[in-house]
Amino acid sequence: MKVKSVKRRNIRKTITSHLILIILAIIWLYPILWMVLTAFRSEYNDQGKLIGIVSGNYFPKQLGFDNFINLFNGHPDSVRYSTGMFPRWFMNTLVVSIFTFIISTFLILSVAYVMSKMKFKARKPFLNLAMILGLFPGFMSIIAIYNILQVFGLLNSYAGSMIALILCYSGGAGLGFYVAKGFFDVIPNSLLESAKLDGASNFLAFRKIILPLSKPIIVYTALTSFLGPWTDFIFARAILGEQNPERHTVSVGLYVLIYGGQADTNLFTTFIAGCLLISIPIVTLFLMLQKYYVEGVTASAVKG
Repeated sequence: MKVKSVKRRNIRKTITSHLILIILAIIWLYPILWMVLTAFRSEYNDQGKLIGIVSGNYFPKQLGFDNFINLFNGHPDSVRYSTGMFPRWFMNTLVVSIFTFIISTFLILSVAYVMSKMKFKARKPFLNLAMILGLFPGFMSIIAIYNILQVFGLLNSYAGSMIALILCYSGGAGLGFYVAKGFFDVIPNSLLESAKLDGASNFLAFRKIILPLSKPIIVYTALTSFLGPWTDFIFARAILGEQNPERHTVSVGLYVLIYGGQADTNLFTTFIAGCLLISIPIVTLFLMLQKYYVEGVTASAVKG
């Protein structure tokens, strides 16, 4: 009897846990499904014009690629958006994200190596200072950064605006070294000591020994460094403003499209199509590299 009661209790627990997981999955998938259906919504009014405002129906009456076509070629019913700037915004975001993740990944891994494997007097105070500074959000310095960039004339041209964004995103990247440091702490110091006995410098040991053993944390750092500028709105909005749409990133461009001073509410479904497209590269990267991403997080938690 006891064995049967235990089995029944386990079955009830299993069913309950699965029901909770199913409910949570539905809640999590509901807005994603809504975004996909809205992006492909192709409904027309009596005048034959595409309805860009979502109706009360969750499931659209007709699906198509009209919103994506308007996103790239320009909306036929909107004079302001007739030029189709989304490809330019996408390339701006891609360029800024690529340069940022290259610079940020190098800075983070370099600082993490120094703080993990090198001993010096200011090491502990710097660790404490970095932790304190990490408690403050970066957007607190937006006004000061904007004034500095303006003094150097980086906001007066297209190239200057892109450089300004790259500097903003990668300038303080070195302070985010704690996760990588936890990973490097796991690597035995004996490997570095042997390399230094053979005459290797710190940089050579970092390049030849540490980096080949650190693929998971490199992927994790690169992904997080790429994700920041790819999805950021606050810094990009403050630096780029609403003028000169050819300089916008996707987040700023889509915001101005639907919420700016000359916004057109009939472009909401086009706005959602842009949101869907900008999420595809990130989802693809995570699906391809999730193994290394998880390894980087879990390995750094051993000592970090």
